[in-house]
Amino acid sequence: MNRRKARQIIRELLDRSDAEVVVRLHNHYPGPRMIGGKYSMGDRSVTMYLGEVRKQCRLLFGSAEGWRTFFAIVFAHELGHARDPELPALCERLDSCESERERSETALRIEENAWNYARTLIPDIDPGMLERVIDNSLLAYRQAVADKLEGSLEV
Repeated sequence: MNRRKARQIIRELLDRSDAEVVVRLHNHYPGPRMIGGKYSMGDRSVTMYLGEVRKQCRLLFGSAEGWRTFFAIVFAHELGHARDPELPALCERLDSCESERERSETALRIEENAWNYARTLIPDIDPGMLERVIDNSLLAYRQAVADKLEGSLEV
């Protein structure tokens, strides 16, 4: 991925968001998961993993041709975490959940908040592409909530 283009997107979205975060660029996420970006509340930083963004784009859309747009979407989502006034309380709640259902619902809320902010930050992005990324990103969170809800209805 072209770091110069990534930095240009970062500058533009930071200007739009007024988020005060440190942004780091790395080629690959060090763990086994394919994570394109990560927000750290502790040091108010966003780390973007360029190679992972490219892989995610290829997996979801069949090619890496739209990586710039995909990168902007992922970065806007991470800025959504940074700008979420509810995030500290939601993270605290996540740490003290008494049930898996509550934990799943809280994790989903954290992600939905970030995506809702991202939508406002990048209104010029192709809405079909944006919604496909959002739906794909939230799929596991929504499924976890549905599974916990379904489990609580069993008699």
